[in-house]
Formats: sequence, C-alpha cells, structure tokens
Amino acid sequence: MAKINFGGVQEEVVLREEFPIEKAREVLKDEVIAIIGYGVQGPGQSLNLRDNGFNVIIGQRKNSKTWDKAVNDGWVPGETLFEIEEACQKATIIQYLLSDAAQIAMWPTVKKHLTAGKALYFSHGFGITYSERTGIVPPKDVDVILIAPKGSGTSLRRLFLQGAGLNSSYAIYQDATGKARDRVVALGIGVGSGYLFQTTFQNEVYSDLTGERGTLMGAIQGIFAAQYETLRQNGHSPSEAFNETVEELTQSLMPLVAENGMDWMYANCSTTAQRGALDWWKKFRDATKPVFDELYKEVAKGNEAQRSIDTNSKADYRQGLDSELKELRDSEMWQAGAAVRKLRPGK
Repeated sequence: MAKINFGGVQEEVVLREEFPIEKAREVLKDEVIAIIGYGVQGPGQSLNLRDNGFNVIIGQRKNSKTWDKAVNDGWVPGETLFEIEEACQKATIIQYLLSDAAQIAMWPTVKKHLTAGKALYFSHGFGITYSERTGIVPPKDVDVILIAPKGSGTSLRRLFLQGAGLNSSYAIYQDATGKARDRVVALGIGVGSGYLFQTTFQNEVYSDLTGERGTLMGAIQGIFAAQYETLRQNGHSPSEAFNETVEELTQSLMPLVAENGMDWMYANCSTTAQRGALDWWKKFRDATKPVFDELYKEVAKGNEAQRSIDTNSKADYRQGLDSELKELRDSEMWQAGAAVRKLRPGK
C-alpha cells in the first residue's frame, strides 16, 4: 500500500498502479458476483464490473421498474438477470446493494444462501453496525467486506466512462477465508474506484450519516435556503438570489475547489471577496459546530439509524417522501433554479 500524507497525517491507500485491473481480474477469475438490488449503487457498480471483464449477474425482483431498467441496460433474463434468491444461490460473492430498509426485509432470504467460503459485500456499514436493530448477523464462515464509493452510483458510472474514478473506502468486518483483503481490493478496483482508503464498518456509517445530513445534503440545503430567503426579503429578484446562492457556487467556485483546494480559490478571487470570506467563515463554523456535534452524537447513539428504519419501513413511506420532496421542488428557490438551468449556454 502507498503511504500518503493527508494534512500532516500519514495514511495507507491502495492505488490503481499497485493493484491494476489485470490483477483484480486474476483474483476474481473464479468468482460469480451477484449484484442484489438495481437502485442507487447497483447499476453503476454492476456495469463497471461487467465492462471491466468480471463475471457479474443481477438479482432483482421480477416485474418491477428496476427489473425493466436492468433489461434496458443489457442484462439478459435467465442468463445474467435472475430473481434475487436464484442470483444468491449462483453467487460466490453477494453484493448486497438494496436500501437499508430492503436489506432488513430481504435478509432471511439472502442469509440462507451464504454458505461457507462465500463473501457478503456492502457499500454501506448500516446493516452490520446496527445489527441489533437490523437483525443482519452474517454466518461466521463467510467473508464480510465493504466498498463504499464516495458518491452516487450515477457519478461512479459517469466517471468510469470518462476514464476517471470515484474514490472509495474499504473495510473488512470478517475474514473467514483468508482472502478477504484481496477480494475487497479487487472489487474496489473493479467497480471503478480512483483510490481506496481503509475504514471500518462503524466509521463508514458514522461518517456517511453525518455527511448526508451535513455538508453533502442537509446542511447545504439549509444554508442555501437561509441565504436565498435573506436576499429575497431584502428586495433581490429570484434570479439574482439563486445565482448568488447556488449557481455561482456550483458552476464556478466548487469546480475550482475540487481542482485546487479552498485556499487556492481564496488566493485567486477579488480582494473584497477574500476579506469577507476570511472574516466570516469562522463565524459560520462556530454557529454550526454545535449542530454537527449534536448530529454526530445522534448517529453514534443509533437514533438516526432507528429513525431511518422506522420511517422507511412504513407502508406509506413513498407517499410521505414524495410529499416532502414536492415541498423542495415547488419552493421558489428551486423553481428559480430550474429556470436558471434552462438558460445555461448550450441548453
């Protein structure tokens, strides 16, 4: 493993150069990889594995929208596309990529096909970390491993097709065969990871739940809404408020941060912007740090996990979700956003 300095802390990471795709294929040459679930992560991971030359099949509920999507993506019923139980039976590696709630419901079916020597693969540490709540306790004679791409399955696929990669964490919860590390690293390379950094199932889910509720989705939407509303209350038009709140950030500034870092962006903007950003960022940090501390404690206690299990297991979950998403979609800010996106050059 390569040793890389991250902000003064040295970490060991796995690079494509030291574990090339040819080595990954050799490690997994006798394996049958079953992707269980074809929703968020399933399409990207399975298509990348297939294109990289691995033996992949899909397990999905028949006569569902996702079954039809798999067929449209080139998976063939009876050859590479099967009902979930049949795919589990055929597999030597089961990639368990259903939603957390669906994993709980499907676990009895999957567990009976976890015979000695197989591997159970996750892309989220939820089911294992909160096993007392989920009931997901794997047999002792199977490998239990994790590859968690740091982004959506859509991004994973898009970057793969561009010849790039999405960084992923990896973890080994149980090494029953002595091959768990080679298996997990080979799978991480196979699904299209840029590089792999090590974690644990618990650390993955704690950081993931915090990030989703924080800067990745929850906090950023809250900050967007607060700034947009302040500008609108002070007489600014929807177009101006949206452009200053979201459009400039996502289309101009964040790509620069991604390429060169926030320090570089600060150094390459106007002196007025520099002064204001340097004066105000610590105020925002101090205002939000207690919220993040509270959030992390709720995640660590399992309260966020239980809320997800309770809510997502309800029969009317989808209707409730649609209603909450409609509130976002119909808000003036995101209606303005839809109009702004249509006006981008090239649209």
